Amino acid sequence: MLLLRDSSKLLTLYKSLARSIPESLKVYGSVYHINHGNPFNLEVLVDSWPEYRTVVVRPQKQEMIDDNDLYINRYSIFSKEPQKLQDVLKNCGVINWKQMFQIEGCQESLGEGIRTAAFSKSARVEYLNLILYVTEDIMKLNATNESKPGRWREADHPDNAPNSEDLTWKFSRLTVSHSGLVNDFWELGQNERSLCYIQRCLQTLPAYCTLGPEGTPITWSVMDATSEIVMGYTLERYRNKGIMRRMMTHYVTYLRQENIPFYLSVRAKNEKSHRVVKRSGFSVASCAWHQWTCYPKK
Repeated sequence: MLLLRDSSKLLTLYKSLARSIPESLKVYGSVYHINHGNPFNLEVLVDSWPEYRTVVVRPQKQEMIDDNDLYINRYSIFSKEPQKLQDVLKNCGVINWKQMFQIEGCQESLGEGIRTAAFSKSARVEYLNLILYVTEDIMKLNATNESKPGRWREADHPDNAPNSEDLTWKFSRLTVSHSGLVNDFWELGQNERSLCYIQRCLQTLPAYCTLGPEGTPITWSVMDATSEIVMGYTLERYRNKGIMRRMMTHYVTYLRQENIPFYLSVRAKNEKSHRVVKRSGFSVASCAWHQWTCYPKK
């Protein structure tokens, strides 16, 4: 596998991946952030260049120091020839099979190669798939955008009161000071590793909330290193009031203005979230969201 470092090659890859959306979204979103400051210290590997078949995004070696940190030890993969993926994963030093890690992508066909490679390494695999949601304009993003790293912090944010009868609600940026609150209510968090991960997301990527009467967040969403909108939550006493939908509308408007790619995923049985997401302008994608969690042999 070849490590792509040159900025012009990374931009060329980004443009190329746009032609394979939504299947390439995980890698596409990751490459966007690599091209805009690389706040999570990721790196890109391809099997060949410029005609590639498989792209792998992973953290740089100095990031993967905790063998049990599933928030950091994450790989995103897109492949034009998924039937050959097992050879890439088994033989090229792409994966650290001594660690716990997750592979994410938007191609179910990646699964066979991942499971075959894991079996050869005596690793156990757990699989999860979610419904992938996108907006119609995801295909129209300008791959040559000139957004600068960190610019979202100084940009105009929809901080004004929402279009609602209740003027006690106010849209605002979610900051690192809110990390503990987000961690406490994130079903995949509530531990020290997740808190560190959330802090990093909030320090470097755009995230939004609605402030309640007391000036504290009552609903929020965060962006991760792959450009996925995650960790969405509304405090129980503020549910069924349309607050999350209105906040998402403002959040998405900002992301569009800044030409930042975005998408999200929802568990199949989470009917309330499906309704909110659809009312926020998202549609079910032609492919799903897939995750394979691998555990090394003990």
